[in-house]
Amino acid sequence: MKSPYRFLPFCCLAVTIASCSGGSGEGFQVPVEYYTLDNGLRVVLSQDKTSPIVTVAVYYNIGFRIEPKGRTGFAHLFEHMMFQGSGNLGKMEFIKLVQQNGGILNGSTRFDFTNYFQIVPAHKLETILWAEADRMTGLDITQANLTNQQGVVKNEVKVNVLNQPYGGFPWLDMPQYANTNWHNAHNFYGDLEELDAATLDDVSEFFATYYAPNNAALVLVGDFETIEAKALVEKYFGDIPASSLPERPDISEPVQNEPRWFVKDDSLASNPAFAVAYHMPERNSPEYYAMGLIDQILLQGDDSMLRQSLVQRHGMTSSVEGGINMLGNMFNYSGPMLWMAYLFHDQSTEPDSILAAIRADIEQLASQPVTEETLERARVKFRSTFYDQLNQFFGFGRADLLASFALFDNDPSRINSIEEEIAKVTPELIRRVAQEYLRESNQTVLVLNPSKTMSKEEPTHAN
Repeated sequence: MKSPYRFLPFCCLAVTIASCSGGSGEGFQVPVEYYTLDNGLRVVLSQDKTSPIVTVAVYYNIGFRIEPKGRTGFAHLFEHMMFQGSGNLGKMEFIKLVQQNGGILNGSTRFDFTNYFQIVPAHKLETILWAEADRMTGLDITQANLTNQQGVVKNEVKVNVLNQPYGGFPWLDMPQYANTNWHNAHNFYGDLEELDAATLDDVSEFFATYYAPNNAALVLVGDFETIEAKALVEKYFGDIPASSLPERPDISEPVQNEPRWFVKDDSLASNPAFAVAYHMPERNSPEYYAMGLIDQILLQGDDSMLRQSLVQRHGMTSSVEGGINMLGNMFNYSGPMLWMAYLFHDQSTEPDSILAAIRADIEQLASQPVTEETLERARVKFRSTFYDQLNQFFGFGRADLLASFALFDNDPSRINSIEEEIAKVTPELIRRVAQEYLRESNQTVLVLNPSKTMSKEEPTHAN
């Protein structure tokens, strides 16, 4: 939870991209072998022999959105519980096992999944598969471990949000203001009282339900032999029983038909901040891919419209940030999502003037089709970002996309069709999507006020 993927270091290995090149010479093809074990575990293998390392990633199809009501932050709490010991590994021994074998590891909780990954020398693949299967088979769920991790998570909330200037702005704040369905609009990090209220029975039930092979995807990226890898996966994961998954709740978000404006007070902040968000088109639709390019045109890079306008021409800020999915990228989520832009500014700049400048750029996109030159530049920027994601963090970026496409689409080979979908986007589609999704009535503004002298209405959410 502490480090969204967009801030992870990139490992730009040109040799890795070359290894993915397809025979046609057009674009590249990521090697993908996909199958499902009898117990429902989705397995994705992507061989890459350019370096003697392997990334092992396990993604569970449980994230913030569908955690229990009255237990906000529970999905994140459980991420911590997964390191507290299992059948054959004591507390924190999983971490020691990876590090002592020359590897690195991490875990995170996102909107629609909780993930765990390790990057280790290739000859340690079997060791890591054994360890991951061991904790999928059964955690050491005790009151002492639960109490300890409740304290750890509460301290994390205090350090990263409550006692931090701009804590949670805008990645944690904006979904609570822009959405109305509780599943999309509650405090994902967790209310401190609700974190305290989690019981041992809650943890046991949560694990038995969601941490099961039929609710997970296992991805291997790196230097391995496919036949051997398949045998190891079957050996360690094949006998783990499936669970009875509950019906997933309705996470759909009602159409927004009027603009929303909120002010949040932050006594620790030194300067005001401004964020604006718009609900995204449905994932995988033509409009969704068009928004991917609109993001490049409006926001990404020094040549983007908003940076040219707000930074260069008007001098309202030194930088404008944002994008699709502030806890990852435009591919690793499932469900309603926001496109967001945010900035920090001085006291002399009025929020209304910032919004007016943003709206002017949006209206330009919505009033006439972009030029072919502009659209091609956006495609180039998109491809550059996409390639960076594929090579991110020693193979983890590729594993992240493959796991997401396996969990949410049952089709990890989608990783090889992204460029084709982007190529289909036309100037007219860009214009139409800007009209439909960047309309003022689909807009939520959040102003962060460093003083406590003025405040507008608090956000209201549907039950």
